[in-house]
Amino acid sequence: MIFNKLEFINLEIPFRRTFKHAAAERKSTETIIIVAHNHSVKGYGEGCPRRYVTGEDISSCKIFFDTYSVQLRAIEDLEALKSWVSNNSSLIDKNPAAWCAIEMALLDILAKGKQQPIESLLNTPRLKDSFKYTAILGVSDPQAFEAQLNQYKQLGFTEYKVKLSGNFQDDRQNIRSLTTLIPNAHLRLDANNLWKTADEAIKYISSLDSNFWAIEEPLQINQYSDLKVVAQNLRCQIILDESFLRKAQLLHIQDDLDIWIPNIRISKMGGILRAFEIAEQCKKLGLKFIIGAQVGETSFLTRAALCLANSYRKCLLAQEGGFRHLSFKS
Repeated sequence: MIFNKLEFINLEIPFRRTFKHAAAERKSTETIIIVAHNHSVKGYGEGCPRRYVTGEDISSCKIFFDTYSVQLRAIEDLEALKSWVSNNSSLIDKNPAAWCAIEMALLDILAKGKQQPIESLLNTPRLKDSFKYTAILGVSDPQAFEAQLNQYKQLGFTEYKVKLSGNFQDDRQNIRSLTTLIPNAHLRLDANNLWKTADEAIKYISSLDSNFWAIEEPLQINQYSDLKVVAQNLRCQIILDESFLRKAQLLHIQDDLDIWIPNIRISKMGGILRAFEIAEQCKKLGLKFIIGAQVGETSFLTRAALCLANSYRKCLLAQEGGFRHLSFKS
């Protein structure tokens, strides 16, 4: 038995400022922490349920935890854990963030029991060199946007993702501020499923007169044909986030690899093991991807993503993570 007790924690940390995008407004974290206990050793895991992404919330995660935590006591080693994931794929599809937190805690306690990092446990390369993160700018008025932009500039960021609001004047002003202050910025946009039709998205985004290389989720989820039209008209790539939650969805995009960029966020994929499976399949297809992050995630999920990023550097276009010094009250 890997653990003798599992603990469920609802973590709610207030932000310094509200973080907004087209699909949600957030004033604090929405995170679950799972702690696996085994005598003096503790393993930690994290999941970020998002109703508008995976259909989960804190309550549904707690129900999943209460339902399956006793059953998981039968897992004795890494191979048994992998088997549980494989045999319960449909269940994890419906509860990816809940399972992610549990799986991370079990992997952590397994690694600590062997006195090794998770990379050694999973037989992946040890962490080395540096990682280049993206600065993410949420929906805000131009004054607040520019204040945060200056913080990122002082930290030396060159990769930027700007969330679009649908307020044309603010969106255009914010993008102009970015390109003026940081002329060498490598910019991508994120619309969080803002528009219903390809024509609406194309007209709006074209009018921004912005030099961006990709846009994330401009339409309602899973509209792959219409998203392709957006890409062709705007001559950019499409980043899939809410429309890319599991490996089976690769079937929708594997014939147009030059258009699509999956956003692999460990929590929404249902844990580290499934994220690795998806990354490996992308590598075989020759499909590059982004490793994303949830607003308000802690260093647990950001550290877990490093394991994936380190193993697939040649496939990685960009990387996101938690920025506690910018986002949370001290």
